[in-house]
Amino acid sequence: MVGSHEDVREQPPGPGDVDLGRVWLRIAADVWRREPGWLERLAGRLLRSPGLARALLTTPSLLLPWLIASVVVFGAGAGAAAGTGQPLVALLAPVVAGAGIAYAYGPGTDPAWELSCSMAVSDRMVLLVRALAVFALNAALGLAASAATGAAVAVTFSWLVPMTAVCALALAAATVAGSANVGVAAGLAAWLITVLSGEVVAGRFTVVVTESSLVLPYLGFAAVCGAIAWYATRIPRGTA
Repeated sequence: MVGSHEDVREQPPGPGDVDLGRVWLRIAADVWRREPGWLERLAGRLLRSPGLARALLTTPSLLLPWLIASVVVFGAGAGAAAGTGQPLVALLAPVVAGAGIAYAYGPGTDPAWELSCSMAVSDRMVLLVRALAVFALNAALGLAASAATGAAVAVTFSWLVPMTAVCALALAAATVAGSANVGVAAGLAAWLITVLSGEVVAGRFTVVVTESSLVLPYLGFAAVCGAIAWYATRIPRGTA
């Protein structure tokens, strides 16, 4: 989804006995053959682009299997938090959202990636819409799970800032490396290191989501990663 048009043109030729034109038609047919549902029609009106709405709703991390997995993870975190009294949802939310954001970038995993590269709207716009949708959905799931545990509002919203930082890192890594899996690994590793560092320094894991002095570093880090992702998804001059 984030590759440039030049990236698409520079792909090496396939074997002589493979009709790439028919392959392309099959990909297009698989993505576009179904009739749009009410949600897609609503997204199309809001975004003023039926193609962008279709690309949004074919994001891997917005498909039903991924949504079910996310709900299960947040539900398990809410259950564990209710039993221990610890804000475990706050520790799970950043990494779950980061993984979803990484898969909003989709070479190799996204059935609409090639079509997204050829759309009239820019690659950045497709990526931005997908990333915001995935972030908003995971934030809503996290808030619901936190509310179910009776967590304080201050604790509930404190993890939205580190979640933003982890998501930005996962997105930057995915766009630079050209791999959603690399983005997931980067976000997971960074958050694990951060949580373990909090345990070493303060003696408790949850300090990374409860310490207010970390808000500005999280936001600064997110801004840097966002700039990297923005630069990595640029379209070189002469290829638009």
